[in-house]
Amino acid sequence: MEDRWNTEDALKMSESERLLYRSNLLGADLSITNFGGGNTSAKVTEADPVTGQETEVLWVKGSGGDLGSMGMDGFSTLYLDKLLALEGHYKGIEAEDEMVAYLPYCTFNNNLRAASIDTPLHAFLPFAHIDHMHPDSVIAIAAAKNSESLTAKIFENQIGWLPWQRPGFDLGLRLRDIVKKQPGLRGVVLAGHGLFTWGETSRECYETTLWAIDRAQSALNENNDKPAFGGLARALQDESERLVTAGRLLPAIRARICDGASKVGHFNDQDEILQFVTSANLELNAALGTSCPDHFLRTKIKPLIVPDATVSGDDDTAMAALDEAIETYRQDYAAYYERNADADSPAIRDPNPVVFLIPGVGMATFAANKATARIAGEFYVNAVNVMREADRMDEYVGIDEQEAFNIEYWALEEAKLQRMPAAKSLAGRIALVTGAAGAIGKAVAERLLREHAVVMLADIDAPSLESVRDELQQEFGADNVRSVVMDVTDQNSVTSAYAELAREYGGIDILVANAGIASSAAFENTDITMWNKIFDVLSTGYFLTTRDAYQQMIRQKSGNIVFIGSKNALAAASGAAAYASAKAAELHLARCLALEGAAHGVRVNTVNPDAVLSGSKIWDSNWREARARDHGVSDDELEAHYRDRSLLKKEVLPADVAEAVYFFASDASAKTTGNILNVDAGNAAAFPR
Repeated sequence: MEDRWNTEDALKMSESERLLYRSNLLGADLSITNFGGGNTSAKVTEADPVTGQETEVLWVKGSGGDLGSMGMDGFSTLYLDKLLALEGHYKGIEAEDEMVAYLPYCTFNNNLRAASIDTPLHAFLPFAHIDHMHPDSVIAIAAAKNSESLTAKIFENQIGWLPWQRPGFDLGLRLRDIVKKQPGLRGVVLAGHGLFTWGETSRECYETTLWAIDRAQSALNENNDKPAFGGLARALQDESERLVTAGRLLPAIRARICDGASKVGHFNDQDEILQFVTSANLELNAALGTSCPDHFLRTKIKPLIVPDATVSGDDDTAMAALDEAIETYRQDYAAYYERNADADSPAIRDPNPVVFLIPGVGMATFAANKATARIAGEFYVNAVNVMREADRMDEYVGIDEQEAFNIEYWALEEAKLQRMPAAKSLAGRIALVTGAAGAIGKAVAERLLREHAVVMLADIDAPSLESVRDELQQEFGADNVRSVVMDVTDQNSVTSAYAELAREYGGIDILVANAGIASSAAFENTDITMWNKIFDVLSTGYFLTTRDAYQQMIRQKSGNIVFIGSKNALAAASGAAAYASAKAAELHLARCLALEGAAHGVRVNTVNPDAVLSGSKIWDSNWREARARDHGVSDDELEAHYRDRSLLKKEVLPADVAEAVYFFASDASAKTTGNILNVDAGNAAAFPR
């Protein structure tokens, strides 16, 4: 492991700041611990805010934090003496969960960060600094059949071993006891779970953690010549073929697992996954399930393997095979619940798979949002690494089914789920916005993102598109915003963009067709080149863009298409015959699609803006000059002209258009299709009726 500790920087920090520094270093490497997994602690002497007297405080990563990205507010702080006194309230392992309710009474300095279930594991160990990590190399040893003897041999009895046990108060006491019985230990391997290490300084603790991981990896490396998962048994598709297959399969899978709750997908074809999905023992190892609780809480205890018939084709037979595989998984999951649940267990959760292994292609994961889907995939990569190395060294052993169920349906985990904020109105929805580099397109994307949709931005202007993407990723997170250069007049470009959308997110729920250009000329001066260019973008472009989306939507039996039209689709305009005619064609295409799409659950509506000058790329062209000339005003007077001619005497902004798009894109308009919403501050000539 790379030692990234900077002594000069660390010496300038307080003890608690060094804890954060250590935590961030460890959490930044997913081979050391998963996103949101693991925890670190330090016992720090501080002044009591009430008495002023010195007291020992446990700083420990709080519930729900991520080591790699957390700040100082990610730590819980608790009086150590009060934590240790809780042993007097402990009634035994049958009352384990009751102890969590005592943790808030131990809070130091009125810290609002909730303490995690792992807090006692740090409190009862008699060391100033403690790391609890989930490195793949150590979990491979922890999940091996002969884990105890391997731990003793590999670490030369410098690392102790404890059998599998759910985290909590009792495990904290057992960690304390093993240290008493075996003085001189530098850490402990928890079977099927992970690694505890410690030190008297933050630096020493960090070094010990790296040492243990290195020692484990060195032992595993001795078996590198052994074939992984029984060796190669399936053909690996080349990269271009894999991408095509993934673009076809992810929407088909997603259409079958949403069940009223939208999900977002993630595709992964990194080397570890490709090795697994082409191996002889794919079915055997996948059925064993994962071991580390952090893994299966994200991935479910086991994945679904996509049938070979579905991978190789998309005809009725291929889709029937997929339907059967998913239904069998659901039934198996329900049976797993029934076998292990008791009267106090939470109700069964979504029985659909999270992880889909695609032989010869890669892995797809699905969750309520992109980040969760991506992280689930990362966790399963960790699980694959563990299975591979455990099998090479010994024999991989999955966690006992009842224990897995007890973790998955743990009352404390259920309480954590119930505390999560309610999803926003477009959570799990996938949107594509064309013309996204322009003012209206950007405003629409922002509005959808605020409601937790994920958005693919599409535009032909690559530099401007990149700039808008970077800005929106900064505000809404990289997971939620993607971009693709797309020419709406080129069928191959459009089809390629939708394939990328499918790989990135798993399909499409919302299309906002917004790409546009404009021209201004008296009819007698409108030549065929101008006419064709306008119709290519505003008519043919909308046809091509919509057709690919529409085909996906009818397969999934739902979808939402919003056209950005124009006041000129309804009201004639002098000097703009080509533009107004193309916009009228666009509007009628929307009406035709609404008529045909209704039977498939696909809604199609149109927003007609007028005179949206603010930030518009169209109005920065000679269109502005021409329209000002046609209206007999100067360029500087054009905004005032349009405002004053409106019935409401108001300027129309991109955000106003975006709000109308959101209405049509959301369930607020669930009973509306084939409709037109004018956003023009009132223009009698453009009234729909």
